[in-house]
Amino acid sequence: MVSMSKIATGNGHGENSPYFEGWKAYETNPFHPIDRPDGVIQMGLAENQLCFEFIKKWLMEHPEASVCTSEGVGRFKETALFQDYHGMPEFRQAVAKFMGKVRGDRVKFDPERIVMSGGATGAHETVAFCLADPGEALLLPTPYYPGFDRDLRWRTGVELVPVICESCNNFQITRNALEAAYEKAGEDGLRVKGLLITNPSNPLGTIMDRDTLKSIVRFVNEKNIHLIGDEIYAATVFKSPEFVSISEVIEEVECDRDLIHIVYSLSKDMGFPGFRVGIIYSYNDAVMNCARKMSSYGLVSSQTQHLIATMLNDHDFVDDFIVESREQLFKRHEYFTWSLSQVGIGSLKGNGGLFIWMDLRKLLKDNTFEGEMDLWRVIINEVKLNVSPGSSFHCHEPGWFRVCFANMDDNTMEVALSRIRAFILKNNESIVPRKLCRRSSLKLSLSRSLSRRIDDFMSPTGIMSPHSPLPQSPLVRART
Repeated sequence: MVSMSKIATGNGHGENSPYFEGWKAYETNPFHPIDRPDGVIQMGLAENQLCFEFIKKWLMEHPEASVCTSEGVGRFKETALFQDYHGMPEFRQAVAKFMGKVRGDRVKFDPERIVMSGGATGAHETVAFCLADPGEALLLPTPYYPGFDRDLRWRTGVELVPVICESCNNFQITRNALEAAYEKAGEDGLRVKGLLITNPSNPLGTIMDRDTLKSIVRFVNEKNIHLIGDEIYAATVFKSPEFVSISEVIEEVECDRDLIHIVYSLSKDMGFPGFRVGIIYSYNDAVMNCARKMSSYGLVSSQTQHLIATMLNDHDFVDDFIVESREQLFKRHEYFTWSLSQVGIGSLKGNGGLFIWMDLRKLLKDNTFEGEMDLWRVIINEVKLNVSPGSSFHCHEPGWFRVCFANMDDNTMEVALSRIRAFILKNNESIVPRKLCRRSSLKLSLSRSLSRRIDDFMSPTGIMSPHSPLPQSPLVRART
């Protein structure tokens, strides 16, 4: 048999990680309320499904957005013919405007600097190819998204150096941690070419404040290394404090803008991972031009560009969608964290993303990563929930788990919560609060009843703006 390349046969993809092993467990035995009620519930996929009915309504009202309808077929020929790697002008203009909108219109993006890619995965790999040679390194604060091991390292040969963040300060990035990682890389003979930050954070569900971002910009400027800002969850921030983009901070801190690059996509903010819309926005002309040429390997289809451009150029829709999405994420997050608190499960306080950084340290038989993996296997195989262990995110403290809450309907969520309650009550009754909140007796039977109950968490007039102060309801105060 003719041998294959080392890249093809190596383990650079990382599919043996518990992160991907959990997906395999789900795919082998997926939950279905009727056909497979004892199946595994997918809580390891950071997907936003909470606004699909809202989007579907717009699609029904705008059939011209698709070239496969009688209203839109007039654009079929020009859409089907060859498109160069710059992308359709109307697509780049719409995406640039949307990027500014989800950042509160506090910063503007130049459509001419928009570079397409096949999702954020392709965008990250392209940026890594542009910034570093094989054997050079990027710094990544922990915990970080497991897919970065694949996206940044597998085919590029780039090394990843962890910046160790700790729970004692809510995993915030500190200057001392950055300096320690930079020095460690030097001791290991690695040349550091850049720092990648994810804001809002995956898996933490937290955002970086302005002072932290300023400190990071000063750090990369002093070291003369690149800064890659992964901001693919920018529009998922559902309560204050508001999201601050690196594009805002460089207006306030003196720095070399050639070092600044942003990765964006529509997979999380709009819930369109299947469309594979990834964006590279670099302030460096050379990087932008190189990335654009490399984008030939993973372009966004013309049909998708046409649909997205039509949708995002409807400014009323965009404004309403941003508000609707944040309201839905807020309701789901508050109900989910409150339900966990009722059985003594805490989580890191977050205000963005599609997941919760769940604290299960009390359930570990041994305070080790082996103990974490033992607990994870029980959750996967017996509780039948695919949650992701912190070690797969390179967390340096055992007992943390990421659980996604926006990728399922209301009834599936309630089944998942009921399984968690049963598991906790059976295995560790000692951590259950003596007195549960009055609302803990409420059970769900219909999605409508859940929506009505969650509405009780909100102010009577609802959220007036994406960043308006939110009242402290009894359920919110009951959180641990």
